[in-house]
Amino acid sequence: MISVHVLETGDACTDFFKGEGFMKCIVCVKQVPDTANVEVDPVTGVLKRDGTQSKLNPYDLYAMESALGLKEQLGGTVDVITMGPGQAREALKECMCMGADRAGLISDRKFAGADVVATSYTLSQGIRRMGEYDLILCGKQTTDGDTAQVGPEVAQWLGIPHASNVLEIRETGEGRIRVRMNMDGYEQIQAMDLPCLITMDKDVNTPRLPSYKREKELREGYLREFSLTDLEDQDESHYGLSGSPTQVERIFPPEKSECREMFDGSPDVLADKMYHVLRETKFI
Repeated sequence: MISVHVLETGDACTDFFKGEGFMKCIVCVKQVPDTANVEVDPVTGVLKRDGTQSKLNPYDLYAMESALGLKEQLGGTVDVITMGPGQAREALKECMCMGADRAGLISDRKFAGADVVATSYTLSQGIRRMGEYDLILCGKQTTDGDTAQVGPEVAQWLGIPHASNVLEIRETGEGRIRVRMNMDGYEQIQAMDLPCLITMDKDVNTPRLPSYKREKELREGYLREFSLTDLEDQDESHYGLSGSPTQVERIFPPEKSECREMFDGSPDVLADKMYHVLRETKFI
């Protein structure tokens, strides 16, 4: 049985969800490799993304659909933002074809090699350049890093409340939002003042497909690009490898062994041989 905890942040109010309003959403997305066989730079220890087939991070699709659903329900806008190389424009274009209104790309060679701290800081700087917002949505994690830390860290840099592993946006209105969160063993209902940030868990909805009609109707100007010189903080030591307090010493693919040994005999003989193999390899 899953228990439910209720947590209110800010002043309690029993009817703050009754009104409808205008919701400005920003969705943080990332383009991730579309394969598990990604090469690693032996010098920097970071993934080689150039020339690798990429896709929109699956968790971010749930965040996009949630934002678009709020737009349809309440009215408002959905902006999408990412940090990455020039090829990340394709991920932003896909989001535009799903229904986003504007897109922002934070791209500069000085941002390369960023860990979660530097990445979240760069995103927070880009979000400030995108303008006012009510709600920031992120996927719970990315399939290439799997840290699940960037979203909450963006909220910390921006100084706004946040909720992670969101399974459902229950209600919103009168400057507040209530969400249901997966807390690994129990669920928590949390209410927060806007603006705030939430990270969406998987399977919370069914993301819509990109629209071919919207793709044909895209006009110049939907994409804003930011380099270091466009951000409020232009101190290079806060970005990329220089701004990363953690450094990857080594990344390597798991070793694969194709050695095999075949045994014949009765079930008792096979069981005895298997037992000795497990003992010799220290599995038992």
